[in-house]
Amino acid sequence: MSETREFQTETRQLLELMIHSIYSSKEIFLRELISNASDAIDKLRYEAISNSSLLSDGGDFEITLEADAAARTLTISDNGIGMSHDEVVSHIGTIAKSGTREVLNKMKEAKSEGAVNELIGQFGVGFYSSFIVAEKVVLTTRRAGSDKAVLWESTGDGTYTIGEATKEGRGTTITLHLKPADSENGLNDFTNNWEVERIVKKYSDFISYPVKLKEEHTEKEKDADGNEIEGGKETTTIEWRTLNSMKPIWTRSKADVKEEEYKEFYHHISHDWNSPLETILYNAEGRIQYTALLFIPEKAPFDFYYQSYKIGLHLYVKRILIDEALEDLLPHYLRFVKGIVDSPDLPLNISREMLQIDRQITAIRKGITSKILGTLKTMLEKDRDKYIAFYKEFGPAIKEGAGNDYENKDKLENLLLFSSSNDAEKLTTLKEYVERMHPGQKEIYFITGESRAMIENSPHMEAVREKGYEVLYLLDPVEELVLQQLATFDEKPFKGLGKGELDLDADADEESKKKKEEERKEKAKTYEDMFKSLKEKLSETIREVKLSAHLKSAPAAIVRDEFEMSPHLKRILSRAGEDVSKTKYTLELNADHEIVKGLKAKFDANHEDPAVAETAEVLLGYALIAAGAEIANPISFNDKLLKLLSKG
Repeated sequence: MSETREFQTETRQLLELMIHSIYSSKEIFLRELISNASDAIDKLRYEAISNSSLLSDGGDFEITLEADAAARTLTISDNGIGMSHDEVVSHIGTIAKSGTREVLNKMKEAKSEGAVNELIGQFGVGFYSSFIVAEKVVLTTRRAGSDKAVLWESTGDGTYTIGEATKEGRGTTITLHLKPADSENGLNDFTNNWEVERIVKKYSDFISYPVKLKEEHTEKEKDADGNEIEGGKETTTIEWRTLNSMKPIWTRSKADVKEEEYKEFYHHISHDWNSPLETILYNAEGRIQYTALLFIPEKAPFDFYYQSYKIGLHLYVKRILIDEALEDLLPHYLRFVKGIVDSPDLPLNISREMLQIDRQITAIRKGITSKILGTLKTMLEKDRDKYIAFYKEFGPAIKEGAGNDYENKDKLENLLLFSSSNDAEKLTTLKEYVERMHPGQKEIYFITGESRAMIENSPHMEAVREKGYEVLYLLDPVEELVLQQLATFDEKPFKGLGKGELDLDADADEESKKKKEEERKEKAKTYEDMFKSLKEKLSETIREVKLSAHLKSAPAAIVRDEFEMSPHLKRILSRAGEDVSKTKYTLELNADHEIVKGLKAKFDANHEDPAVAETAEVLLGYALIAAGAEIANPISFNDKLLKLLSKG
């Protein structure tokens, strides 16, 4: 007995996109279905490790293709794990993944064939690509270990029927009732065996199970001389011809593998239809032997920062797929890397013995991490533009690692890139910054801000700019946390402008420094009463008022404690819902500025003059804005500013 059900809303929308697809590479449907069939066999082999009865049907693992030109059908079959009734409903009738609506919107907006290909693969909706070429899809499946089969049918109209069926043997058979061929619009005749063979060799040659194509050969009866007998009998023979080479691509020498082959294998395991930015083949020998074929993507996937993003490498043991996403093989910050690891030294029941083989997994993880970071280092040194393209996509992940992976700190800190005052166009490494440091400069200076323009107009930049010191511009607030974690580079501490005391006279002789400090202290004594009064009036925001040793043209600036976060970072964290404590700043005033001189004159004339407090509040507001901090009461600030301006 069968029943008719409606697709989940998002699935229905996805089917509509497939059915009305206008991009040219319609042939990718076959790549997707063969890939799914291969995965089904992998899963059966893994489950059979602990339950050998699942293989009771016998037979070699294979994927078969059968084209029928008269019926205009193409059938794809496998003898893998198969599906139960509930699994069919779950896997075919529903897309159970967060970000569904976003990917549908992206697919609707995609303007190129490549963009649509990428989204189809990334979202894991390969089965639905059948409707690009088919008017109706019929699926018959029987789960290994069960004697019940399931029949599923749909024309992609928003509903599907599901019911019981009969099927010899385990596995899944998908029959596509094809649309009429239309070569002008990329809809080739997929009942043509030559066309099917071409697609398999193009996309699926590396599949490790035989992909067999049914071929019929008809011969007429011949006489003793080998000539056809007119009116003689015709004999039809059926042959299942293997189309793919089947040799795992990672077992072949890199010199023997074409770039296109690596590209297609990358597509197969990552569902990213861009080309990989970098391919890494790594053979490790020693206490544990393994091969790793790794890929660094060209673009970050749309869901890279979603919790649902699938992390991990494919793990094979003796070429049997054990886990298609083993997270333990990579540190979390390298989650963008795709690929496989194959080891003959791990037990097949790895998941059950994880505790016992933990040291082996840790050794593999350590080796792979070192290889990836070494590859990125080489890319940075030998192909800067390529590395910058990588950093644009995955820089946040490298920053995450630099702040958390203490074992690889030295490698990761050399992979960081920053904007700086040295060059408005080019990013710099920390090593390059140190090489440009002035003689006698002991610290690496940095400043955090929302934009380059805001940073360059900061009051804190005046003195360092005058000295000719280079400053790192931290436009990404995460970079501030990273430098805080690193603390030093090449034994030189990081020093944030606007944080704690700033010593720009490190290269001056002691006598000059002493004289300058004494002059500042003497001048500060004349401001003591005013500073004490201002501290009381501005106590909600200010913990101290003092003269600045570094301001030039700006009248005032705020300075926070050495380990206090910048206003920009605090604002970002607050918007993200983090509980951020309120900061109290030191207000530094420029004694040589006319506004500050006028403020002191008013205070000396009348300590209770309301204009003193109003001017001080305007100076504080100015300093807060310049530092990227928020003013508690913008309306009050504007009123006081207008009042002062109106007085001339």
